[in-house]
Amino acid sequence: MTTKVVALVDALGNLANFVLLPGQAHDMKGVEPLIDGVAFDALLADKAFGADWLLTEFDARGATAIFPAKANRKFLRDYDKHAYKWRHLIENFFAKIKELRAIATRYENTASSYAANWHLAAAIIFAR
Repeated sequence: MTTKVVALVDALGNLANFVLLPGQAHDMKGVEPLIDGVAFDALLADKAFGADWLLTEFDARGATAIFPAKANRKFLRDYDKHAYKWRHLIENFFAKIKELRAIATRYENTASSYAANWHLAAAIIFAR
């Protein structure tokens, strides 16, 4: 059993919310539940999050997408390269989570137990 985690972190790199997905699912399936009802001015993300519907959603919200377009896009859009360097905070959060062996190897048999451990791990990391 594999699990994919799509996480939303705040500007300091602390977990705000996350969604568990089956391992074979694309990350984009978890984006809509994460950003639904969340107010933000900009979103730092991976190139994989450059779907047209998501960029349209950002425009409707007045938010900025701070990530490069995939190389196979017909039109490459501009993004703030200086702000994109802060994406390391997201990667740092995942590195901190993976320090906890039970999270990294997923010992839990149910998604609810695994999600509970993610919440616990995020609280421990926040308290450090």
